[in-house]
Amino acid sequence: MANSWKMSQHGTKKRKLDRSTEDYMYFDSYSDVTIHEEMIADTVRTNTYRMGIFKNRARKVYAVEASSIADQAVRIVKLNQMEDRIEVIKATLETIELTEQVDVIVSEWMGYALLHESMLNSVIFARDKWLKPGGLILPSRADLYIAPINDLVVEGRLNFWSTVKGQYGVDMSCMTDFARKCIMNKDITVNPVTVEDVLSHPCKFAELDLNTVTLEQLRDVRGVFSCECFGSSSIHAFCVWFTVTFPAEEKALVLSTSPFKPETHWKQAVLYLDDAVDVMQDTKVEGEISLYPSEENSRHICIRMDYVIGEQKKHSKTFSIPDQYLEVK
Repeated sequence: MANSWKMSQHGTKKRKLDRSTEDYMYFDSYSDVTIHEEMIADTVRTNTYRMGIFKNRARKVYAVEASSIADQAVRIVKLNQMEDRIEVIKATLETIELTEQVDVIVSEWMGYALLHESMLNSVIFARDKWLKPGGLILPSRADLYIAPINDLVVEGRLNFWSTVKGQYGVDMSCMTDFARKCIMNKDITVNPVTVEDVLSHPCKFAELDLNTVTLEQLRDVRGVFSCECFGSSSIHAFCVWFTVTFPAEEKALVLSTSPFKPETHWKQAVLYLDDAVDVMQDTKVEGEISLYPSEENSRHICIRMDYVIGEQKKHSKTFSIPDQYLEVK
C-alpha cells in the first residue's frame, strides 16, 4: 500500500506509517536502558505490580518481550536462578506459540493518558487466544479521570512579556498573544500537576474492563464529564490521568497516576485551552472527551474535547502527542 501524507497541526506534512514501521519504532524505543531505569525506579508502579504478582503466583512464567531488552531479561533470569520457572520468549504476543493456555496474563501496557502506544491491543489478543476460561488479567480494570486545572507557570510565562519594558526599556507586550499560541497549543503535554492546581473533584469519564473490552471499543474511548470549581481562579487546562486495579481476595490493589497521589513516571496528560477562563466558586464545567488512535501512527493517541465552562459557548479542541514523546512512555 502506498504511503499517504497529511498536514500536521504545525503545517508540515506527516507520513502515515505502515504497521510494521510503527511496530519497529515502538519496540526499538525499548532497546535503551534509560526507559527501563525510569520504569523500575517508579516505586509506585513497580511495587504495585510486585504485590499483584505475589498475590497470584504461577508455576511457570512465559515472559514475552519483542524488543532487544529480552536479551537482558534472559541474563536477569539466570542471575536469579529462575531458569526452571521463567522462559523468556523474544517475539510479539501476536506471533508466539505456546504449548498450553495460561492462568494469568500480566502486562504493563499503560502509556501516557493510558492509551498512548496501543499495547492494550496485544493484551486483548493474548486474552482471546491464550487465557484459560476464568483466568486472571493483571491489572483487570482501568479508569480514566479528568479535572480542570490552573497553571501558574504558564500564567507567569505569558505575563513575562509585559515585564520586559520595565527591565530593558523595550515594550514587548505584543509577544503575549504569540506566546499564548505557542504554549497553549494542541500538544498533549506530559507534566506533573500539583494538588493545589486542581480546581475540582476528579471526574471519571471512562472505564475499561480488561476481561471484556474489545478492539472495536478501543478505537474510540469516550465519555462525558461534569464538575464544579472549588473557588475563584483561572482554568488554563484540563488534566487527564488513570488508575488500574489488580484483583485480590481481600483488598484490591490500585495503581493511581492521580495528582492527588504520589507521582509516577506517567505524570499527567495536560490539555491546554486556547485561552484561560476565569471561574468562581461552583462554576460548572462539563463536556465530552474522546481518546482514539492517530491517523499517522496508530500507536499514538489523539484526544478530542468538547467543553463548556460556565456561561461560555461550547469549545472544541483536538490534541496529539508531540514528537518528543513519540519514543518514550
